[in-house]
Amino acid sequence: MPESGQRTTQGNTTERAPVAPDAAGASAGITVPTGSTVAGSAAPAGSAGSAAPAGSAAPVAPGVAAARRTGLLVTLVLGGLTALPPLSMDMYLPALPEVTGALHAPAATVQLTLTACLAGMALGQLVVGPMSDKWGRRRPLLAGMVVYVLATAVCALAPTAETLIGFRLLQGLAGAAGIVIARAVVRDLYDGVEMARFFSTLMLISGVAPIVAPLIGGQILRITDWRGVFHVLTVVGVLLTLVVHRFLAETLPPERRHEGGVGQALRTMRGLLADRVFTGYMLTGGLAFAVLFAYISASPFVVQEIYGASPQTFSLLFGLNSVGLVAVGQINGKLLVGRVSLDKVLGWGLGVILLAASALLLMTSGVFGKAGLVPVAAGLFVLMSAMGLAMPNTNAQALMRTPHAAGSASALLGTSSFLVGAVASPLVGIAGEHTAVPMAVVQLTCAVLALACFLGLCRPWRTAPGAGTAGAGKVRDPAA
Repeated sequence: MPESGQRTTQGNTTERAPVAPDAAGASAGITVPTGSTVAGSAAPAGSAGSAAPAGSAAPVAPGVAAARRTGLLVTLVLGGLTALPPLSMDMYLPALPEVTGALHAPAATVQLTLTACLAGMALGQLVVGPMSDKWGRRRPLLAGMVVYVLATAVCALAPTAETLIGFRLLQGLAGAAGIVIARAVVRDLYDGVEMARFFSTLMLISGVAPIVAPLIGGQILRITDWRGVFHVLTVVGVLLTLVVHRFLAETLPPERRHEGGVGQALRTMRGLLADRVFTGYMLTGGLAFAVLFAYISASPFVVQEIYGASPQTFSLLFGLNSVGLVAVGQINGKLLVGRVSLDKVLGWGLGVILLAASALLLMTSGVFGKAGLVPVAAGLFVLMSAMGLAMPNTNAQALMRTPHAAGSASALLGTSSFLVGAVASPLVGIAGEHTAVPMAVVQLTCAVLALACFLGLCRPWRTAPGAGTAGAGKVRDPAA
């Protein structure tokens, strides 16, 4: 799509019009929503975002000012919103056998409660994202949290498996508000290197959730039944709703909101998808996420059934892989971002994922003889750790191009990841229970496609020489 404003290049930070020191200097890298310059566009002459006279201050949106004063608290709130969906999914996993007996339903039917929640999270983002661009971030988020709490409470009381499936779908639809709006709020508040660093921080918080959630669920089942898991999730939802209401200010001012209904939302999304570079980052991130989904789906079977590890050993390896992902994500945010271009770091991450997936395929297919658990576990650790370089940077690069529609862009990023991951997950068991080759094939295929999308659509080599850490250009708002 054609771009507007000044031309910038892909990388880490963005060019900005000068603003008064007390407005812009308070937090380097934060995008000031009210009357300021956004990535890749110049403020109109005479606007509030143009150069401020000496001694005067450019206006700052109340939500941004509040976020600057309470940066750590906002980080924790957004981290909690991002962690809630994995908690909703994984705390429930240890209770599946008990649910089967308690509701007198076959295992396949009870498995649909997981599918329903996952589908709800994927589809809900497409609804909530455009809503947040039209009405601001707080109202759709609070509405989604209230519905989440009510749906979770009904899940705890569900008399039949069918009722549980229905309200797990509603729980996922409502819980999607936290995922999509958390990313949109980050885009409202931050830009360039600061945004990439913030996504790495969110990965630290949200990466811990899948590790501790099954442990928490198991401990809950020691003192109560499966319904207690949903009681705890209801309490968590209530507390998070109260914290959001009290501490998370609105970050999208009225002048940056979109008018119109469903048609306008569809036009906005169509405009985003028409931008080759945004679509490239979206597909790259979704395919990298599919590699992760393939690991999550296949690893219990591969590690325990094929390579003979005990449940305790599997839990230890799963935890180590998650720690590797989080640790590399922090290296990305603390050491690499701002020193190396985001595209270069992303390329490194995709390259390591590709090499690790290739090694796993060679090992699992017996090219080097029968491989034991240790080399396979090492390959999975390297593959998972490299996700810490790929996932935060695809989100940051994609959202830097879309300051005018962060909610819709966040919805497309999240939905594409969930849908591609959901398609990849069942393929890992397509050849039966006695080989890990399908897992490695799916991972390698997705890694190759992710790298192809990155190189073919994003074309990172087009960054202008000497641009260093210049930011991505803004995509023209299709509604303009």
